[in-house]
Amino acid sequence: MARRRALPPAEDAPRALILRHNLFRRSEPFIAQQAGAFARYRPLYMGRLRYGPAPGEAVALEDLAPRLKYALAAWQMASRDVAPYMRLLAGRRVEVVHAHFGIEGVYALPLAARLGVPLVTTFHGFDATLSTAGLLSSPAWAAYPFLRGRLARRGDLFLCVSAFIRGKLLARGFPADKTRVHYIGVDTARLAPRAAGEAEKIVLHVARLVEVKGTQYLIRAFARLAPGHRLVIIGEGPLRGGLEKLAGELGVRAEFLGAMAHEAVLGWMRRAAVLVLPSVRTSSGREEGLGMVTLEAAALGVPVIGADAGGIGEAVADGESGFLVPARDPEALAARLGLLLGDADLRARMGAAGRARVEARFDLARQSAALETMYDELRAARAR
Repeated sequence: MARRRALPPAEDAPRALILRHNLFRRSEPFIAQQAGAFARYRPLYMGRLRYGPAPGEAVALEDLAPRLKYALAAWQMASRDVAPYMRLLAGRRVEVVHAHFGIEGVYALPLAARLGVPLVTTFHGFDATLSTAGLLSSPAWAAYPFLRGRLARRGDLFLCVSAFIRGKLLARGFPADKTRVHYIGVDTARLAPRAAGEAEKIVLHVARLVEVKGTQYLIRAFARLAPGHRLVIIGEGPLRGGLEKLAGELGVRAEFLGAMAHEAVLGWMRRAAVLVLPSVRTSSGREEGLGMVTLEAAALGVPVIGADAGGIGEAVADGESGFLVPARDPEALAARLGLLLGDADLRARMGAAGRARVEARFDLARQSAALETMYDELRAARAR
């Protein structure tokens, strides 16, 4: 059964500093959702730049010099100097630093050392799977491959969004006793299952339009289906133009809606017959960590079809809450889509099973409470 949402932490509760260089991106609502579910720790969000409204107490380097925000962000990226972050804290006391993504973990290491508090780093996907060459292709990530070993030695706790990601980290030399699987979870108290009449003839895809998401294989699969359904694609990215061209060439009238606020995305999910995440392993090694959108869809009672790639198999129970299909196989994907779209009872059973599975394994309140307990344990160990 879903847990009730916890009351907000008290004003005198210990602070957890949540570090993400690019704060509050639409594609990353899960970071603020996790911290927003805390009952005993107050989150303080910190980063270089803001990309959306703050859900609570937040500071960013751009606050120090708004007109020079991009130059300041680039300087901090190159120098890794924590002095500006110390200025932003302005006497605020924090008890733990929690970096989201391994790149942030590398930058947070000297900050946590300066503050004398434990460092927790959550790995989400590319930070554990992307090849060194792939990381070096981006200036924002270039320092990471050279400092990752230092993070592995000195970090206090490494959380992985799936067992798949934990396996990748262990293969890179991270210590097994400090590397744990911790699912972030979704807010089952807020995401009530939809009513049966809300579902429409919509095949929904929610993702950044980048190679790892495998969007082209969904378009190719949809072209094989009988007419009568809508293909709705929510998300933005560098591949959008090419994907629109592919859809036109295949005669698929896909609706590309671009990036949307999280609430609007959830509204489309409630209407979808099925959500599809056909992710792939890219030539640079990048793979899906888990696929949070699959959990959100399941919480709403929507069946999911995902590629059997990365950590998606931990989110989708094949034959129970949806289907797994081989990656890069539009024919197999089309077959499963046809089966689900043609059987309302099957969709209802899988949707109900998905909801029950999310309540049991991925409830946000329960998962965030477990994270707070980890913070307690690290602080106690540091005190000893």
